[in-house]
This record gives sequence, structure tokens and C-alpha cells, in this order.
Amino acid sequence: MFKKRYSKIKDERLVNLIATGDQQAFSELYARYKDRLYYYFLRMLNHCPDTANDFLQDLFMKVIQHPEYFDPSKKFSTWIFTIASNMCKNEYRRLEVRSRAHSDPACFNSDDSRKEIDEQDLLVKQLFIELDKLGNDHREVFLLYYREGFTVKEIEQILDIASGTIKSRLHYARKHLQQKLSKHQYLFLND
Repeated sequence: MFKKRYSKIKDERLVNLIATGDQQAFSELYARYKDRLYYYFLRMLNHCPDTANDFLQDLFMKVIQHPEYFDPSKKFSTWIFTIASNMCKNEYRRLEVRSRAHSDPACFNSDDSRKEIDEQDLLVKQLFIELDKLGNDHREVFLLYYREGFTVKEIEQILDIASGTIKSRLHYARKHLQQKLSKHQYLFLND
């Protein structure tokens, strides 16, 4: 009964309830966002599941410890992805994760190389390989737009950059991916 009641409450209201110590509100909010944020961290932090999980837990600890930082006049999804983006940027600066993770075989699933790959799996793998070749800025905008479904205006708020820059990065990312994947006769991502 409580679960149904909380499932109908908007994210922004759940944050207010978390500020009062409501654990069920936190559980509901966590359930709504854990998979999306895990995937975001996984893609942005070079496929390392342990790192993605650590960042996910750290992010939700920030939500629990400081729900008062949330501005209720804004969307919760924009706020939480802004925090996630900033966490990734801090990690890049602090540890130079990109170069270290690519050389760490523990961050990749070795079972994938043993599986028989069909055409669709090959496309997905190739897409991710090419996506990883993009710079952090282009990859982040691409993921927020195509994976998370944020609008250009929402991405503008998350990343605190101009909409023209976002559109330019999206265009560059699509062009890069289209060129690289067209070698494999995969034509998609048209404007």
C-alpha cells in the first residue's frame, strides 16, 4: 500500500520527504534513478562496474546528506544528473581515469569475447567503441540526449553550457559515429 502511494509522488516532492527523514521516499527515488545513473557512470567512467557502483552510492549519499541543496523550482532529474556530471569531471581531473581504466582489464567483462556475436551485438559493440573514442564532452552530451532523453535546454542546465555548444557537440558526435559506423554499413543517427 505504501509503495503504491509513493510511486505516484513526483520526484521533487520525494526530495522534500527525504529531508524530513522519510526512508520510503528515498527508496522510491533510488528505485527510479539507480539504473539510469549506473549506466551513465558506467559509460562515462570507462566500463568499470565497481567504479560505477561506487559513484552511484556516493551520489545517493549526497542526496541523503544534503537534500536541502535541491532547488524545488527545478526538475530533480536535471539536478541529479548535474551532480553526476560534476562527479565525473572531478574524477577525470583527479585520477585521469580514462587512461588508467583502458589499461585495466579488470574493468572489462572478458566473458563477452567468448560469446558468439550476432550482427546487432556487433553494431552495439562498435557503437560503444566509437563512442568511447569521442572526447568526454561529446560523449556526455550524446549520452544525456540519446540515452537519457534530456532536451537541449535540460542539458544546458545540467552542464551549464550554451545550447549552441550542445547542438554542435551532438552534430559532431553524430557525424563521427555515422562516418565510423558506415564502414560497417550501419547508417543511422541522422539529424
